Amino acid sequence: MLTAPVGLMIYVATRPVDFRKGADGLALLAKETLGHDPMKGVAVVFRAKRADRVKIVVWDGSGLVLYWKRLESSAFKRPPVVDGVMRMNSAQLSALRTHPSKAAL
Repeated sequence: MLTAPVGLMIYVATRPVDFRKGADGLALLAKETLGHDPMKGVAVVFRAKRADRVKIVVWDGSGLVLYWKRLESSAFKRPPVVDGVMRMNSAQLSALRTHPSKAAL
């Protein structure tokens, strides 16, 4: 299960990404387009075009980690984007919790 340390900032990309990208490609995308570097202590959540899958990229202190999860439509209701910002409550964030699938060292 993904447990976020206290104070970890979590950013959600509001546009879908190419889900063939791995941890390094998504980290670079986050840095270049969102201005947030997962290697600097933030987690970035990306979604697939159909919004049925997410990938989360985060630095765990020893390497870049990529989590991914398929979302069931009844379990996760995507919050609206207002002024370019998506705000999630704790229940919505909890629905994103997942197990690590791949780590890029």
